[in-house]
Amino acid sequence: MRAVVLVGGEGTRLRPLTSTVPKSVVRLVDRPFMAYMLEWLARHGVEEVVLACGFLPTLLREELGAGERFGLRLVYVAEPEPRGTGGAVRFADEQLDGGLGERFLVLNGDVLTDLDLRAQIDAHAASGASATLALVPVEDPTAYGLVRLDPRGAVTGFLEKPRPEEIDTNLISAGAYVLERSVLDLIEPDTNVSIEREVWPRLVGEGLHGHAHGDAYWLDIGTPRRYLDASSDILAGRVRTAVRERLDGHGVARGESCEVAGHVHGPALLGDGCVIAAGAVVGPGTVLGHRVRVEPGATVEGAVVLDDAVIGRGSTVRDAIVAPGAQIGADCSVTGGAIVGPGVLLGAGNTLDHGARIFPGVELPDGAIAF
Repeated sequence: MRAVVLVGGEGTRLRPLTSTVPKSVVRLVDRPFMAYMLEWLARHGVEEVVLACGFLPTLLREELGAGERFGLRLVYVAEPEPRGTGGAVRFADEQLDGGLGERFLVLNGDVLTDLDLRAQIDAHAASGASATLALVPVEDPTAYGLVRLDPRGAVTGFLEKPRPEEIDTNLISAGAYVLERSVLDLIEPDTNVSIEREVWPRLVGEGLHGHAHGDAYWLDIGTPRRYLDASSDILAGRVRTAVRERLDGHGVARGESCEVAGHVHGPALLGDGCVIAAGAVVGPGTVLGHRVRVEPGATVEGAVVLDDAVIGRGSTVRDAIVAPGAQIGADCSVTGGAIVGPGVLLGAGNTLDHGARIFPGVELPDGAIAF
């Protein structure tokens, strides 16, 4: 079976982390984010994945290659202009010899999940549906578009961001669809079409079904908060990935040639060549990329610090993201979902909080910001 993964977005909500690279190849713990989805698809018997690309497709290809290391084949299709989710699927079908086939998968490329795709495919085949949406329950349905089902699993309607008194289900779309080829007939070629807003409503009562995954992990990592949550959840084993196999008895994974004179408390992951100086503390829920240096007296906790970054003497990085090559000066505080972009030089004594974002290449002098 083939799968189309929609990776055409620019990841604007994650900037500056995505200012220079596609969201799909941003590091999530120890591998590009898209690697988790490809490994998940391979576990469910998918043999070929079509990546419907938009933003910086060459970087995507350079990072992921032809797919051998994931146990499948990757095909890259770059849209000439944005065509929406439905238009991207139709365009991908037109670019492949023989098209996508009679039955195929379509997936939102922003999602980290371990839901049981095989169960959904089997339910789709048994129901005779034209399309089957993966559905997951959420605690607060008011923030989402809800999907209503009848007792047979057929979709009866959608309810966008309902008021509390309107809520009669807690199921939302998980961005994973099983489609029959007939669905493509509803999408005009060379047009911008939303499969969610324009195609699914037309299929209500005409073969649109939903499959509820009650115990699956599911998270859209499109925001800094969710990116940090995903990192923490992977380390804690709340989602099924290969990362947990790397952790030792103390919950710590260390890359090669690490120098650790300070303290590291798991669950945490250190990339190759990290240096944790005496008096430094790396706390639970932390990911350090390759060649990260944490200087004496610094504390990093519940944070992601990517390749070649430096955390200066006495500084605190907590619940925040430090992009590749950034340098945090002495006695700084970077907390509260702040993001320090690639190559940023943050002088001593600066304070970033409340989701502050510093974009790539910026140099800030000592004491310039108290946000």
